[in-house]
Amino acid sequence: MAGYEVVRWGVLGAARIAQRFVEGVQSLPDHRVAAVGARDGARAAEFARRHGIPRSHQGYDALVADPEVDIVYVATTHNFHKEHSLLALNAGKPVLCEKPFTISRAELEVVVRAAREKRLFLMEGMWTRFFPAMARLRDLLREGAIGEPLLVQADFGFKAAFDPSSRLFDPNLGGGALLDVGVYVVSFASMVLGSPDRVAGFASKAPNGVDDLDGIVLGHPSGAVAVLATAVRANTPHQAVVVGSEGRILVPPAFWKPERLVLSRNGRPDEEIHLPSESTGFQHEAREAARCLRQGLLESPVMPLDESLAIMGTLDALRAQWGVRYPME
Repeated sequence: MAGYEVVRWGVLGAARIAQRFVEGVQSLPDHRVAAVGARDGARAAEFARRHGIPRSHQGYDALVADPEVDIVYVATTHNFHKEHSLLALNAGKPVLCEKPFTISRAELEVVVRAAREKRLFLMEGMWTRFFPAMARLRDLLREGAIGEPLLVQADFGFKAAFDPSSRLFDPNLGGGALLDVGVYVVSFASMVLGSPDRVAGFASKAPNGVDDLDGIVLGHPSGAVAVLATAVRANTPHQAVVVGSEGRILVPPAFWKPERLVLSRNGRPDEEIHLPSESTGFQHEAREAARCLRQGLLESPVMPLDESLAIMGTLDALRAQWGVRYPME
């Protein structure tokens, strides 16, 4: 497909994650951050000045309408992901949306339908999946390095003080451990084992009713099982392991920004695989989005839309078991 020699990004939102994304993109020679937009025009202008971005916009409508923008990165809190992804798609712009894709599968179905009807690229920014170490893990699984995958164990938890007004705990912002960090472990299990046919879990809740400590078990048609944990009230080891019939692959801490694998095969010495990541790590998902744009792909085979839909369905099923429901649902 012609064009996109230099991919010009528009960043929707000016919070910390937007900063890390911009730093990652700016490490790529064939990418450029062309513009940033925020509700507060002064904040957008300061963000642009600090990062050397040529254009800033007050409001998101102006950002998505900017003719200098090829693709929009949605960096707002996940309660706004549906609205802001649709805003960009309706303006004719491809979208890379920060994880979790939306609040629920029902929201995501609306966004995916719009992208498919308009024939515009859309991808979930699950950054972990695009690291070189994670690509190597997928290669090892395809090669049968550990035989048949039977068990996935993964955890991601950190300790945060309860603040009902923060994005981690506020129900109006989609707060709770599951959507903030639990999506990483569920997505990792999905990448390795596919979609589960049985979903079970237990959750502890913060005083305002959002989940803050979760244990999750996913059963798969193959008989494989995923055992996962996530929290915003306790620090966990942040590691993942795939156990197969002939060995295992450990992704040491922090598995969600992986740079090393430990391959253990029955009857052989352990093998350490080092694949360091330059810059912030966000450049990997930007590079994949650009590859898809240049090849005329409407979605990424690394993070397909149907898989993102299935992951949101798993998160929905868990929240339904726990009675965690958000005001916008």
